[in-house]
This record gives sequence, C-alpha cells and structure tokens, in this order.
Amino acid sequence: MIEDFLTLSARNIISRGIRSWLTMLGIFVGIAAIVSLISLGDGLEAAINEQFELLGKDMIYIMPGGMAEMFSGGTTSLNDHDLGVIRDVHGVEQVGGMTTMYTKIKFKDEVTYSFVGGIDPGTQEILLDSSGIEVVRGQKKFRQNDIYKAAVGYEYWIGNVFDRPVRVGDKITLNDKRFEVVGEMSRVGNSEDDKNIYIPMKGAQELFNVKDEYITAIARVRPNYETDQVAEDIEKAMRRDRGLKEGEEDFQVQSLEQMMEATSIVLDAVQWVVIFIAMISLFVGGIGIMNTMYTSVLERTHEIGVIKAVGARNEDILLLFLIESGTIGMIGGSIGCLIGILISKGLEYIAVTVFDVVLLKAAITPGLVIGALAFSFLVGSLSGILPAWQASQLKPVDALRYE
Repeated sequence: MIEDFLTLSARNIISRGIRSWLTMLGIFVGIAAIVSLISLGDGLEAAINEQFELLGKDMIYIMPGGMAEMFSGGTTSLNDHDLGVIRDVHGVEQVGGMTTMYTKIKFKDEVTYSFVGGIDPGTQEILLDSSGIEVVRGQKKFRQNDIYKAAVGYEYWIGNVFDRPVRVGDKITLNDKRFEVVGEMSRVGNSEDDKNIYIPMKGAQELFNVKDEYITAIARVRPNYETDQVAEDIEKAMRRDRGLKEGEEDFQVQSLEQMMEATSIVLDAVQWVVIFIAMISLFVGGIGIMNTMYTSVLERTHEIGVIKAVGARNEDILLLFLIESGTIGMIGGSIGCLIGILISKGLEYIAVTVFDVVLLKAAITPGLVIGALAFSFLVGSLSGILPAWQASQLKPVDALRYE
C-alpha cells in the first residue's frame, strides 16, 4: 500500500507542474543555506583545529594587555624580566619573545607593507614551531651575531607579492635598511600570514627603535606536565610579580587548548545564528507546502470520496496526504542539498584560487546529507498535517457530491 501511495503522490506532484516547483522553492533555499553553511563551518573548524594540532598542545602564549590594545599600538609590552619570571615557573621548558611591527618593504623598485617579526636566534625554534612554519630553503636558523638577515614568507618567494620572486641571496629594504634574504619560509595557509618576514631580534630592535620589548612570548611546557596547569601557574607568577589581584591582569595567558575552545565557540555561535536565519526560509517553505496541500484537498475532494467509498479508512487518507507533503519536502531537500554542495564547493574553490586561502574547506559528510534530507521530509510532513487531517475527516457522501 505504501508503494501505491508513493506512486500516487509522485503522480499528483508531477501533474501540478509549476505549482509544485514554486512550493518547493522555500525548501530549496533553506536546505541549500543550511547544507552550505554547516559544511563550510565544519570544514573551517576542522582546518583550524588541524593547524592547532600541528603547533603542538604544549605551547602557551603570553600577550600584553588586550588584543585590541596590542594591534592598536598600546604602550604595554613584555620585557626580559617578564620572560625570566615565565622561565622560572615549574614546568616551563623554554620561553622566547617576539616583536612585530607593520613595516615598509621594498624590493627592486616595488614597495609593499606587511608585518616584520623579530625573533631571538636562541629561541627561534620554539617561536617558529608555535607558528607552524619552518625554513624550507636557505639558512635554517639565524646566528647570534646576525643582524641584517631576513627569512621571507611563502608569498614572496612564490612570486605573489612583487613582479619577481624574492629568493635566497636577494636584498630587500625594510624601513630604508637593507637586509639579505637568507631563508624562505613554508606556507602558513592564508595570504596575509604568508607575507610575514622574520629577522633576528637585534635587527628588529634597531629597525623598530625598541629595546627589551616583546609583543608576545611563547613558552613550551616540559613533557608530562599539564599545559593548562602550567598556564595557570604562569598567570599567578606574573600577577604576583606585578602586584596585581585576580581580575586586574594587564596581560593574557592562553594555552592552545583554550584557544581551540574559544575558536570553536565563536564558529559555532556564528554558524547557529546564520542557520537560524536560514530556518526562516524553511518556515516559509513549510507554509507554501501547507497552502498547496489545502488546495490539493479541495481539488481532489471527489477523488477522496471515491477512495473512501471503496473502503479506504480515515488513517489511509491521512497517510496518503502526509506522504505527499513529505515527498514534496524530500524532493525540495534533495535539490537544496545539491545546490548547497555546489555553493560550498564553489566558495572553497574561489577561496583557494582567487584569495589563496586554504583553510576554507567544505566538509560534506553522509551524516550531513542524510540529516538534511530527513529534516526536509519532516518539515514537509509537519506542514501537511492539517490539510491531511481535513482530507481524512471528509465524509464519503459529501465528498462524492462535491463539484
């Protein structure tokens, strides 16, 4: 009987032609939005977590003030004394500082602007490990007496910044001081970070006219120590050293685990807000299905009477119309899934080929597709409950008399 109901439902949907497609429009849009947003959100979260995993979970980041203050050029900073306090915390294996500034970069006759970071050769390994990058060509590590040396990011040596690639042995000018390129860095994954340039701390102090100032410090935790516990101990030690009470900190201490959790919360919140907006489209689509099914009941009143007259029960009529409305939702959901997959994969392709961003990936899973189809069927079925109930309650005599 179910097969007969499905066949009859399909025939009725096809016979309504344009009206059926217009009814499904809201389902198309809603399911397409949900599939594309969830797949992109899950893919982005997975890519970010993968990057965090590459950095290792034994890293702790210490930053002065708040993030807004840091990027707006605030006066607070870390210094060698702070690094000493961090180094003395039980469980800290190594700590290094970095100073960064937006800098004028000149190569040949071309000029651009990007971040240049100064790193201490003695702790270069931990600082680069914390960024998930390495020197792929050239001098693997700055020497203690290096000053005017530089390692350029991926975008420079691949040729995406200047007309000619910047390679090992070339000379570049940073804020009117000439530096020799001695290293080429691996790819980070987005074009802005891949435009960074790294120089020895001595060169950065001279270039930026700063001394004993770090924009961030990175500590590596010893094996068999809990990273979050060591981060808490660093915060207590720095608070004690600066004479601050809890809640008055003018610095931030974060482990990679905490950063991953914060990132995940933000991504999930954004994703759910946008999905909620997409649900409005599904609601509109559901109303369209309900309206179509009410119209169908009116158009097929005589047919319902015939079916009842030959022995169909109320529950049979109810099931017939619920299957039909659910089928409308399922067909709309199927097309919406296809559109959503095309949108998400298209955005992934654009991000990689146009904007050179490899972190934006679409994660299309069987669970997502099956869930979207089941949800669209549920929306269709729920939208058809009232019309189906009305059809099932028609009396055969009245239905047969209806014209």
